[in-house]
Amino acid sequence: MSNIVVPVLGESIVEARIAKWLKKPGDHVEVGDPLVELETEKTNLELSAEKRGVITSIARKEGEDVKIGELLAVVDENGAGAAPPAAAQSGNGSKATPTARRMAEDLEVDLGVVQGTGAAGRVMKQDVRNAIAPPAPTSDKLAPTSGSTIAPTREAKIAPTPARPIAPTRSGDRTEERVRMTKRRQTIARRLVEAQQTAAMLTTFNEADMTQIMALRERRKESFKKEFGVGLGIASFFVKASIAALRAFPALNAEIQGDEIVYKHYFDVGMAVGAEGGLVVPVIRDADRMTFPQIELAIRDFAKKAQDGTLTLDDLRGGTFTITNGGVFGSLLSTPILNPPQVAILGLHKIQDRVVPMNGQPTIRPMMYLALSYDHRIVDGREAVQFLVKVKEYIEDPANLLLEG
Repeated sequence: MSNIVVPVLGESIVEARIAKWLKKPGDHVEVGDPLVELETEKTNLELSAEKRGVITSIARKEGEDVKIGELLAVVDENGAGAAPPAAAQSGNGSKATPTARRMAEDLEVDLGVVQGTGAAGRVMKQDVRNAIAPPAPTSDKLAPTSGSTIAPTREAKIAPTPARPIAPTRSGDRTEERVRMTKRRQTIARRLVEAQQTAAMLTTFNEADMTQIMALRERRKESFKKEFGVGLGIASFFVKASIAALRAFPALNAEIQGDEIVYKHYFDVGMAVGAEGGLVVPVIRDADRMTFPQIELAIRDFAKKAQDGTLTLDDLRGGTFTITNGGVFGSLLSTPILNPPQVAILGLHKIQDRVVPMNGQPTIRPMMYLALSYDHRIVDGREAVQFLVKVKEYIEDPANLLLEG
């Protein structure tokens, strides 16, 4: 017999919630088969079988919270020679991401017939979506239906459907739904409150003229994409500009531990991205040693993994400084909240044409508001303002980033 227990889940994570059992008692499992999906405060993880055999019992139910080392299931290794039951032979089901599996269940899609495009043929969320999407029409004309005497075309007259009276809403239809918060949403809620209660958080604002960067992207976008296989976005410019500014103001790349300030001489930049279940912050490690293409590739990969639900705990671990871009959702201005134990976070916003004075004349320029939230316990207002001014200078004249190396 072999016990399946809750493994060490990563930095500072001591418990998880059983999101879904992927096997049931009596199922045959091979080494590497996913057994159970665990929901942690950072991401969802699949626990796989380390030995082949037959599951004899399951100790904890879906929805239960479990701690590291607690028993989840028992596998009988002596049953390894038994033929796997039909229920275990689910085609690509065992190779699907948790997000894709949930979507397939909701939409009643058989994962066994879905062609996976992920690594090693893994089924991703988009693969399930593609499996149910109707084929695009190839003609402007409508095909005739069985028994039709006229093949309708775009010019055909279609009788209007009589309007139906709208049924009055009854007072008894005022319903409510109670849904248990996910571990990630609970953690987000707790940490956001803690950030405001434990840190002396202030925010300073500025704006950046994006003309130079937009012109540079327009000139280089085709050659950049052809050479490196990824588009040239604005995020890599802000990563580079932030690192250059952090070198000048190291207090913003530090953290408080007890009565000491720990200055970080490395630059692990977190990029906040929206994912199913809440915001996550994957970390670009040693970003100061990376080129523009490497940063863009890392951001693209993180965004895809966040969408597919395949981010790992290592992707989310640590970070010395965070950048969040509310502009992708249309935000014009916001106040970002610190990501403890970090002491600073840079907020980007929507690029919008505005009238600004240039050489005494009103000129329309693409402008972006910048927001820097910081912990006033170790970052003075002067430092925060000068840091943001330096980021602005690098963005408005990106050639300086090359001089900084």
